[in-house]
Amino acid sequence: MSEVFEGYERQYCELSASLSRKCSSAGLLDGGNVKRLDEQKKGKFSEIKSGLEDAENLIRKMDLEARSLQPSVKAVLLAKLREYKSDLSNLKSEIKKITSANAGQLAREELLESGMADTLLVSADQKGRLAMSTERLNQSSERIKESRKTMLETEELGVSILQDLHQQRQSLLHAHNTLHGVDDNISKSKKILTTMSRRMSKNKWIVGSVIAVLVLAIALILYFKLSR
Repeated sequence: MSEVFEGYERQYCELSASLSRKCSSAGLLDGGNVKRLDEQKKGKFSEIKSGLEDAENLIRKMDLEARSLQPSVKAVLLAKLREYKSDLSNLKSEIKKITSANAGQLAREELLESGMADTLLVSADQKGRLAMSTERLNQSSERIKESRKTMLETEELGVSILQDLHQQRQSLLHAHNTLHGVDDNISKSKKILTTMSRRMSKNKWIVGSVIAVLVLAIALILYFKLSR
């Protein structure tokens, strides 16, 4: 929820309640001194008219603020704003009924004051819009600065990660080459051991044959010596 919208909302609710009370008190003004009564009504109607202008200004500010927010929040605020617009319309109808008895006098006063009132209303509205536009511009500038800062930090982090990945890749390639060399050495060692095993088996047969021949020769020599 927007804090700016909530601020305007509180001001409007307070102003709406005040206008309702003033309408009720203006409706009760009757009897007594006619001149004094007209002055009292004129003062009440002036206050009510000023309050209506302020209420319309707050409605416009709430509308602008709601439309500048995210869609999910915007939909909720615009729904509330429709209720406030309906409330303002009801207030205007009630005020119109109360002032109908003095329509001629109020019409003359409105003709005299309409030019200045419209000018003041437009000026106030323009000032409000300008202030809100300036505020939004400042907020946008801050968001852009924050986004740029975040982008630079993300870029630095990305470069750091790429460097780490490159180092890890080099380490993996080196480890792969080392393992490949170890595998080659193991294969060579296996071949050497196989060759040595074959030679040892061959030497065993040769030694066995030599021993057998020697034993046979010794046996023949002993036989010939003993037979003589």
